[in-house]
Amino acid sequence: MKILAVDTATEACSAALYIEGEIEELFEIAPQQHTRLILNMVEKLLNQADIKLNQLDALAFGRGPGSFTGVRIATGVVQGLAYATDLPVVPVSTLASMAQFIYQQHQHEKVLSGIDARMGGMYWGSYQLADNGLMELVDKEQVSAPEAVVLADNGQWTGAGTAWASYEGQLVKGLSGSITHQYPDCLPHSGSIAELAAYAHSQGQSVPAAQAQPVYLRDDVAKKSKAGGQQMNAKKR
Repeated sequence: MKILAVDTATEACSAALYIEGEIEELFEIAPQQHTRLILNMVEKLLNQADIKLNQLDALAFGRGPGSFTGVRIATGVVQGLAYATDLPVVPVSTLASMAQFIYQQHQHEKVLSGIDARMGGMYWGSYQLADNGLMELVDKEQVSAPEAVVLADNGQWTGAGTAWASYEGQLVKGLSGSITHQYPDCLPHSGSIAELAAYAHSQGQSVPAAQAQPVYLRDDVAKKSKAGGQQMNAKKR
């Protein structure tokens, strides 16, 4: 299986190429430079592997949550590539990708992924290792104040993501000593997205380009975006 993955949902920008279980990734922390970098990363990976885009089996992207603008960039890039090649797309949670990365790097099997959502809130989700070696969501992904975060059980958990840098005090206090490790510098990685996408694609969970949609979690952001689009259309008329 051959899958290209991209992610621009946070200050990190990355692309990865998954070929028969082997992953090559380009990763750079580059706030506000994603548009300039991401297509160059894609081109470099394809050239290094001596493979053309239309020889891939699927495309994948970090579908959010994260920065509104960043999530839109990855969505637009993948949709454009998918339309051009008629390839299916696998949307992958950025929170899931962080949990998978922590398992790959540190072998922690229970991860509470959290991204700072600003305005005193965080995007978060709890993940546990499944029998297939991939991290699986427990319950649902949410956006809330750090004080409202709860764990799926009282076991030992690992915290990962920028929310742990911004809200460590509130999280540690609220979770009653259940957090044994923290990785506040953890960001989404396209390599982890590609790994999760490979399994999802094998299970028939890929979608056509038009259905490859971002996930913001914040209802107000989505509504503002929709309202803004309607206003623009009205002005055009």
